[in-house]
Amino acid sequence: MAAKSEYRDRPDVQVALLDALVDRGDEGMTVLELRAAVDADIDAVEDALAALKEDSLITVESGDRVRVYPHDRVVPDAEPNEAEPTGGLLEGLRERLGL
Repeated sequence: MAAKSEYRDRPDVQVALLDALVDRGDEGMTVLELRAAVDADIDAVEDALAALKEDSLITVESGDRVRVYPHDRVVPDAEPNEAEPTGGLLEGLRERLGL
């Protein structure tokens, strides 16, 4: 899953980090996991994380390990097809035509 389209005009490393975080939204990721998921050096990853945090697009929680999570507004809503299964093409046409 990818971050919402309105957040895709950012630098490539930031977009890659957001995409990785959205894929693992509920469990979050450590900085090492993010580094492994994104094709960039550690300095670029740290700079991108700092920019995302400054813009409130990520949340950082520290406990036993520091974990990074995407902000809810970055995560796309479920696709209508995934949220509610439909009865198929004919069912949809009947519903739209009021039959």
